[in-house]
Amino acid sequence: MGVAQDERRLLTRLFTEVGPDAPTLCDPWRTRDLAAHLVLRERRPDAAAGILLAPLAAHTRKVQDGYAARPWPELVDLVRSGPPKWSPHALLDELVNGVEYFVHHEDVRRARDDWRPRSPEPARDAVLWRGLRAAARLTHRRSPVGVVLRRPDGESVTAKAGPNPVVLTGQVSELLLHAFGRKRAEVEYDGDEDAVTAVRTLDRSL
Repeated sequence: MGVAQDERRLLTRLFTEVGPDAPTLCDPWRTRDLAAHLVLRERRPDAAAGILLAPLAAHTRKVQDGYAARPWPELVDLVRSGPPKWSPHALLDELVNGVEYFVHHEDVRRARDDWRPRSPEPARDAVLWRGLRAAARLTHRRSPVGVVLRRPDGESVTAKAGPNPVVLTGQVSELLLHAFGRKRAEVEYDGDEDAVTAVRTLDRSL
């Protein structure tokens, strides 16, 4: 079983545990909204484009709200069953869903008071590292200073080439969550004080 399937299974189990109105790190979304987003992304390519393209956002919101209005057990079952066979997400599940489901699983986990970082896991972290290397430059594109992301083993990726570089060190999972703008990611900053402040407050949205 791959990372995408593992995270989907764990997330839907957590959805069932916390219910449809639990908080997430994607504020103001509740768990119902997050589940609807995942279903839309895999089942409605006509609406999924609005996730990134502002002119299509109204259609995306309408479709997502329609999914969110469904009974909670039905909505969770749609997430659990995964994309239909005709969906590109079914053919490229591990490639397009490994990072997506890990991040959103953590969005629900870390919105709870009792959350703890998960221990490193080599197979999972290899998938997350590939995803981080692919996304790091995009999510740090607005940085006014250089940004380097470094794993505990010393391997690193340059997220933004530039002056006064800041080095962020952390487990692969934490670096990934930080890159996607999650404020509860546990990373260490090393660099000039003003440069560190710039990276801490950087808008890393897509």
